Amino acid sequence: MSAYYSFLNREQHEDGSITTFYRAEIHAQGAWNPHEQHMAPATGILCHELELFQHRDDVRIGRISLDIFGLISFGDFSITTRMIRKGKTIELIEAEMRAHDKTCIVARAWRMMTQDTSAIAGLEDHALEGPEHMPVWEGMRDWPGGFIQSIETRADASRRAGKGVVWMKGLNNMVEGQHCSDFVHIMGLVDTANGIVPRQDPKADWAYPNLDLQIHMHRLPKGEWLGIDAIQQYGDDGIGLTSAVLHDTQGAFGRSEQILTLRPLSPA
Repeated sequence: MSAYYSFLNREQHEDGSITTFYRAEIHAQGAWNPHEQHMAPATGILCHELELFQHRDDVRIGRISLDIFGLISFGDFSITTRMIRKGKTIELIEAEMRAHDKTCIVARAWRMMTQDTSAIAGLEDHALEGPEHMPVWEGMRDWPGGFIQSIETRADASRRAGKGVVWMKGLNNMVEGQHCSDFVHIMGLVDTANGIVPRQDPKADWAYPNLDLQIHMHRLPKGEWLGIDAIQQYGDDGIGLTSAVLHDTQGAFGRSEQILTLRPLSPA
């Protein structure tokens, strides 16, 4: 099976931080430019490093905040992971992706203490109809790039510009020759929320890239399928927002938000 990334090397530093070196393969290629990585697998590989860093069984990641500093360069890059705030019940860790001596993405994750709260558990986000009940959807093929060719998508018949439900799964490993968790593989798909219900055709005159990705999870996802119930909204002053409820085949597990910069691709 193909992979999004190849592992190159890992270095441990005296301050406890770790720098890992990777190479982006063709299936990590972005949709806006051929010489950039897609934010979706980039999120996955950052989450892989966050999950591995100083692992503890009594805490888990509950929130991930990713800020995109600019173009995510294709090819070789590094991720440096460090502890920002150490604690017994909550910890803040950070992973910084760099390429060509520039910061591409900074991801921060809160790790939170786990305990049995089944007696008070309750959800308001209802489960979606499963992917096995939805037809294959080829609409993502309107986007170019190697990453889009690496996913299988199914969509609810009511999906429209601005709102809809799409299920997807990745067809590749995250890292060549390494086992990665369901959490990592599903996180490597979440950024696609901005492309499944676009209010503008990707071949039209407007671009709407996101500057960030915020993910909150009341439980960790399981399996290989990600269900995205997305809404995309554009303001009248150049800023938009894509919001989504995130599902696996067992039900909802969290939500995501992406702030968008709306930019004309050609003169009005």
